[in-house]
Amino acid sequence: MDGQTLHRRFQTPPDEFTPIPFWFWNDALTEEELVRQIGGFAEKGVMGFVIHPRMGIPDSIPYLSDRYMDLVEAAVREAERRGMIVFLYDEAMYPSGSAKGLVVKDNPEYASRGLKMERFDGTEPVSLAAVLGPGDALVSAQAVRLTDGRLADPQSTVVLQPADGVVAFVPPASGDWSILLFVEAFSKGTIRGVHVGEDDGEPNAPASADLLNPDATAKFIRLTHEAYYERLARYFGGTIRAIFTDEPHILGRRHQKGLVPWSGGFLDDFAGEGNRLTDLPLLWLEGERAAVVRSKYRAAVRKRLAAAYYKPLADWCARRGIALTGHPEASDDIGLLDYFHIPGQDVVWRWVAPEDGKALEGRHSTMAKCSSDAARHRGRRRNLNEVLGVCGIGNGWHLTAGDMKWYLDWLFVRGVNMIVPHAFYYSVDGPLRYNERPPDVGPNNIWWPHYGAFAAYVKRMSWLMTDSRNETPIAVLCRDNWLPWQIAKPLYEHQIEFNYLEESLLAASCPERNGTLRIADQTYAVLVVENGGVWQEATIEAVRRFRDGGGTVLVWDDGAASGCEAMPRTLSLAEPSGIVEALDGRVRGPLRLDPPCRDIRASTIVKEERHFIVLVNEGEDRYEGSVVTSLPGRAERWDAWTGETGPAQARRTKGGTALRLELERRQSVIFMLDPRAAADGEAERAAEPPAPPQRPTRTLRELPLAEGWTVRADGFPIRPAGLGPWNELPELRGVSGTAVYTVAFELDDPETADVLLLDLGDVHELAEVTVNGRPAGVVMWAPYVLDIRPYAAKGRNELEVAVTNSLANRYDGAGVPSGLVGPVKLLLG
Repeated sequence: MDGQTLHRRFQTPPDEFTPIPFWFWNDALTEEELVRQIGGFAEKGVMGFVIHPRMGIPDSIPYLSDRYMDLVEAAVREAERRGMIVFLYDEAMYPSGSAKGLVVKDNPEYASRGLKMERFDGTEPVSLAAVLGPGDALVSAQAVRLTDGRLADPQSTVVLQPADGVVAFVPPASGDWSILLFVEAFSKGTIRGVHVGEDDGEPNAPASADLLNPDATAKFIRLTHEAYYERLARYFGGTIRAIFTDEPHILGRRHQKGLVPWSGGFLDDFAGEGNRLTDLPLLWLEGERAAVVRSKYRAAVRKRLAAAYYKPLADWCARRGIALTGHPEASDDIGLLDYFHIPGQDVVWRWVAPEDGKALEGRHSTMAKCSSDAARHRGRRRNLNEVLGVCGIGNGWHLTAGDMKWYLDWLFVRGVNMIVPHAFYYSVDGPLRYNERPPDVGPNNIWWPHYGAFAAYVKRMSWLMTDSRNETPIAVLCRDNWLPWQIAKPLYEHQIEFNYLEESLLAASCPERNGTLRIADQTYAVLVVENGGVWQEATIEAVRRFRDGGGTVLVWDDGAASGCEAMPRTLSLAEPSGIVEALDGRVRGPLRLDPPCRDIRASTIVKEERHFIVLVNEGEDRYEGSVVTSLPGRAERWDAWTGETGPAQARRTKGGTALRLELERRQSVIFMLDPRAAADGEAERAAEPPAPPQRPTRTLRELPLAEGWTVRADGFPIRPAGLGPWNELPELRGVSGTAVYTVAFELDDPETADVLLLDLGDVHELAEVTVNGRPAGVVMWAPYVLDIRPYAAKGRNELEVAVTNSLANRYDGAGVPSGLVGPVKLLLG
């Protein structure tokens, strides 16, 4: 792609890179209102949506009924007319797999099942009639000897055979013996429905289905997928691009306690992983080999779930010319993404957040790379994240625009290239709807008039991270249900890129002769291991082959490894932080920061034969310095928020090229290096707009604007008196709305000033600025600073700042800070 085309594609990417929000259908739907809302999406640059039935649909529109399908077809038809993308959602509401209980309705045997362990005194016979309920099946009866609740001697376990409906055992003279019955039973799990009375714990909550039963899945497909295809076949593969399956839960929500996933015939799967019948107690009791048995059991469950549920769905979608997408239940279920044509994950419940180390710590901190690394190692072009659901502070409506930008950057720099915002609400009428996993992040929130900027940003970053390859020689070993975060944290903090590599993919690969490992388009020279839990024996052997072939293996033992021989290694690390020093000298990274900063994240990718360095500020402070890179070529600075591109400020250093880097809070930047173009700029340059103005580093003169403010607040019970947080007034604590602040100021000729910035200080939350009647810009997060030089005049000037606060005050009664607090000042120089 030539330079001009590349710039145009970045500035205005194709609509395939649009955000594709969950669209909550949650009220008395009409075709007219659906069409109107779709038009509103398109006006903001949102060229796709996921049709998501949600709590609040009236009983007059039954799920999958003709009336429901009429509405779906009307929405899809309008999307086709506008050239938009539609994803269907396979459930009402979630988790997926039961067709709102219809799978179980006429086939009660298809209800979700599990295995429970019942314990009895070993000296007394047990009547099965007193233990087994309707639908229960005895899987095994065993007598075990316990010591302090642990399985004392697994070798002494006795398998018992019932006789005349009774299980009996004559224990030896010594020891604490128990009879254990392992009973397959209905889990009595449910899903959340879409009509009143169908939510968690309510009497009509739909029954969850047995996802480990391929017959139940076949019925699910007949009821749901085939119904959609029968009505909408002509749109499949065109307007309709995918079906979204959402966190399938084997036992269902609100299931009986004490159960583990199980289904008919699953004992064969359990044994097929190398477990014995007498290992069943170790699913509940501690004892020798418990960790290994549980690991093999979980592997059996995942294999059965993949074969019985995910594979049939994927095969059906492939035959119909669309993709299977969505995400599994857990944040680190990377192995279950194998059958997803568009692998996905979900950032919800503020499990990941800017505060409290959540960006880098805990299992949820791995979920972005869970989907992106699953995609890159399987040759999948796109991967998605369902993001922002219940991500507000306090888990209500207090999600700020700045936090929304933070979440997007957190995902993009880790390789996610499709965004599914959770959610756009058809209606926020009443608590049933506005309290349903809030907030609305689209049409019913304060930033909607300016959402086009978010949509454009998502398109540019999604385009950049698609059809590209991240350049890293470092793989971090993981299991198909565990992605280590402790060893990854120092890598992030030092801008050292890596990819998670599943042990099953490693075991199936062959090391190259030059000490490298090639998986899909990635080549690795270093394998990093956080050595904990249970590794497969094939994994240990694959690591040994890689090391013996010249590869580097760096291992940190976290003290929890068990069940296999010692992990082969080149070097042992005493602490996770030692990984940085261990890598130094072994592999040469493409960049470093000067001065260092632990809050900056980096990804280096290759796209269209150019190198792109993506940098994101995940911290709360401004960064000033340089990124020093060894990558060759002329450097340009790209801003995905504004679409502006221009020459980078670059200088040659001993380590390569130092690129001037200034990153505000909630800001990202991209450096494009073209190795085909001379660094001195002699090669042909594409026509580009000027680089965006940079915040000056020199001292500026301050002109405070502390006095003379007037406030207009239409619809407020009282008017705020001036600058300051209006939520502190009792009458305004629960008010969400817009207050307009006006002040006049005098200036000498602004043409003589090189810099004229407006600094609003503390603002809650969204500020629209007008200078002398001319719109000067919108600022949605700190720092609330705008360049107003083009709008200022000599002499008297009038400044108007319209501030809109969070809807958390209206819907949650949160009383969060609101208004223009200041101090407000002009910065001149």
